[in-house]
Amino acid sequence: MSKILRSLLFVPADSEKKLAKAGDRGADALLIDMEDSVLPDRKSTGRELCAEFLKTTGTASQIWVRVNPLDSKYVLEDLEAIIPLEPAGIMLPKPDGPVDIETLSRHIERLERKHDLPEGNIKILPVATETARAVMSLNLYARTYLPRLIGLTWGAEDLATDLGALTNKDNTGNFAFTYQMVRSQTLLAAKAAGVQAIDTLYDDFRDQDGLRARATAAFTEGFTGMLAIHPAQVEIINQSFTPTQTQIHHAKAVIQAFADNSGAGAVSVNGKMTDIPHLKQAQNTLALYESYKD
Repeated sequence: MSKILRSLLFVPADSEKKLAKAGDRGADALLIDMEDSVLPDRKSTGRELCAEFLKTTGTASQIWVRVNPLDSKYVLEDLEAIIPLEPAGIMLPKPDGPVDIETLSRHIERLERKHDLPEGNIKILPVATETARAVMSLNLYARTYLPRLIGLTWGAEDLATDLGALTNKDNTGNFAFTYQMVRSQTLLAAKAAGVQAIDTLYDDFRDQDGLRARATAAFTEGFTGMLAIHPAQVEIINQSFTPTQTQIHHAKAVIQAFADNSGAGAVSVNGKMTDIPHLKQAQNTLALYESYKD
């Protein structure tokens, strides 16, 4: 099983200053961004700086690269420059669906063979909802063999543009119904495919309370991690997607109660009836906690 990624921090590929500081931010993964944060006349510079970062960085964070979309004129150059340096994975923006993951996988495989690299180590994380067509393809991920697929994440900005919407928020400042629905579909599609479900970014990086509330809610719903747009968000996201001591204590109590009542389909824990689904939840909680300790 791939390591669970709680926090994935975007870093513009063409910013030497931000790249220099990225390694000590404590993120589970750094997303070196060669797409939206790099203007067309800076693509070559971003590609060169990204490659240099991969060659020289020393960090406990996994290094991922968001390349340009498959239908762009930049993506093949991106892959030619980056794959030989063996990033942990590639984030693919604006895919239409699993078919684009298959295409990207073939490109990666070709370059792995060309450069005598181990095959299959480089994973793929698509931003799986940036067009209406992509949203309608979410159910296909569970039906498609995609061994490099590590998770699914979603985005609201490009989707709003594709839909011709004036905004993706309602009058309370929360995501409008369409985008909440897409978020839920992404979670369901990821779980059906057996991969990580990664929530989209929280765009107001100064609002730490709002971020904590969003991240905590996402974790309780079943998301395993969250995108970060600013280094100040990383610690809050890591904390929010790590089981609390209360949750761990309860999980252990549930597991112990079933161990003490071998063969029982339901047991009492703290005065409440607890059945097999609760046992599985408890086991998942402990497994998640143990995975973060490695």
